[in-house]
Amino acid sequence: MDLGLKGLKALVTGGTKGIGRSCTDLLVQEGAHVSICARTAADVEATLDALRPSGVTVHGKAVDVADKAALEAWVSEAAEALGGIDIVIGNVSALAVADDEAAWEACFQTDMMHCVRLVNAALPWLEKSKSASITLVSSVSGREVDFTGPAYGAFKAALVHYASSLAFKHAAAGIRANAVSPGNTYFEGGIWQQIEKGIPDLFAKALALNPTGRMARADEIGRGIVFLASPASSFTTGAHLVIDGALTRGVQL
Repeated sequence: MDLGLKGLKALVTGGTKGIGRSCTDLLVQEGAHVSICARTAADVEATLDALRPSGVTVHGKAVDVADKAALEAWVSEAAEALGGIDIVIGNVSALAVADDEAAWEACFQTDMMHCVRLVNAALPWLEKSKSASITLVSSVSGREVDFTGPAYGAFKAALVHYASSLAFKHAAAGIRANAVSPGNTYFEGGIWQQIEKGIPDLFAKALALNPTGRMARADEIGRGIVFLASPASSFTTGAHLVIDGALTRGVQL
């Protein structure tokens, strides 16, 4: 299937590892021009070095997405480097799962407000695009109460609501907005690899909850995100795609 991404300009936050890197790779493979941001400059440069031989325009910057000015500056610079913005994918999380006020503040600034500021900064360019889309990465922890902290789940649920509100608000302008909720996703250097090594009992408990007997790979989540973001999904907006291997058992009505 041709996703219609060739020549489009995409922004991916957290685009150097895991799900974000998978999205970045898939977009580039489909011929999209891409700008990424991540916290570590070395990771950004290494990713850009790997992508440059693809022949598309790639751009990136080290950014703390909780820093409003830095995030907005990256969006502006990315739009200039790529020649516009068609697609934004908000993917960063603070992964703050403690039950304290610091976790609430971290989740608010990183998980929630980074997406709000990303969208607001990109809107002037999205409004000029004929293939505009916004895709926000939530979590199954926003669907049900689980072993993560209350702040993490609450803000992941808020992201789904926010994506739906964006879809309704901007439908007439042709800007689509959707949310994706991954289940537990295992990748090199990711949180679940860290838990496997550091808290093996928790890892075993989480693994046992999934009827498939395994966790997702980052590319399995990335494919769903990139499809929703692409023109191949042109009439899908306001949707919430759960990709969790039947981990959660609630019925979406």
